Amino acid sequence: MNKYELAVVLSSKIEDEDRAAAMEKVKNYIATYGGTITGIDDWGKKRLAYEIQKMKEGYYTFITFEAEADCPAQLESHIRVMEPVIRFLIVRPEE
Repeated sequence: MNKYELAVVLSSKIEDEDRAAAMEKVKNYIATYGGTITGIDDWGKKRLAYEIQKMKEGYYTFITFEAEADCPAQLESHIRVMEPVIRFLIVRPEE
């Protein structure tokens, strides 16, 4: 099992319950592909470094998880098409 970090930025225009549902969907994707979530760090609404899709703010969430090597690619294919997600990044941290 490898360790990974997932950073997700959601649109600031969505409601709280929609944001919670989107994050729950991401957590379910991780579990579906054999991953185990080890930590969730919700930063809340922050200003973006640059304007994306005419938005200046977004909701930041960081998830650390452990999974097999094929999980990030499968996870990425699902997160990429989620409408409230404006940016995401999956990295493998240095040990």
